[in-house]
Amino acid sequence: MKISLNLEKTESKDVSIMVDALRASTSIIIALNKFKKIIPAFSPEEAEKIANDTKGILAGEKDGITIENFDLGNSPVAIENYKTDKDTLILNTSNGTRILENMNSTVLIGCFLNAKSVAKMALKIATSQIDVVMAGWKGKFAIEDFLASGEILYHIMKSKDEKDKISEYGQSAILASRNHQLVKKTILDTRSAKRLEKLGFKEDVDFSLRKNVLENVAIYKKGIITLL
Repeated sequence: MKISLNLEKTESKDVSIMVDALRASTSIIIALNKFKKIIPAFSPEEAEKIANDTKGILAGEKDGITIENFDLGNSPVAIENYKTDKDTLILNTSNGTRILENMNSTVLIGCFLNAKSVAKMALKIATSQIDVVMAGWKGKFAIEDFLASGEILYHIMKSKDEKDKISEYGQSAILASRNHQLVKKTILDTRSAKRLEKLGFKEDVDFSLRKNVLENVAIYKKGIITLL
């Protein structure tokens, strides 16, 4: 089994794990406690069309700011507290949902909240390669995704067979992720966290940094995200 780490694009045709720690992955994992399915949209206009067709709830952000006329932003805290009897959420985000569009593999969604569970499921269903894919920020490296990926890779490493090979990039993420207090301190000082705090979403950042508190594993298949 080959186990790798990449930015934005997957090299695996087998299993990929999309990681956008602040905040899309976290929002998706939390939303599946409330919604039966999540439909990622790749533009606000597409999201609105899907919402009209499905009568679903619209959630999304651009540069961290809630899109005008949407029901929700990309806030896991707001999604968790949202009251609705509808079963479909349509989500458009700047980074996480964007990279799903071109991933041609079995795609799982990972973050700090479900790192152990998503690692376990990836090992269960993969046959040749697991590629952890960081969403980043507009094509650039984002350390919060690197560290969340390291947490996932750590749990893969703990369970892997001797013949499984983790890339050196992946190994470095594992090493970087082991001191969780330092991880939290580092992420709170990132440009992403500071931008979200400035926009009033500090609670989302704190919420997203909790480790292994949910067993939800989300799978993206045929344009829809559901619980696996």
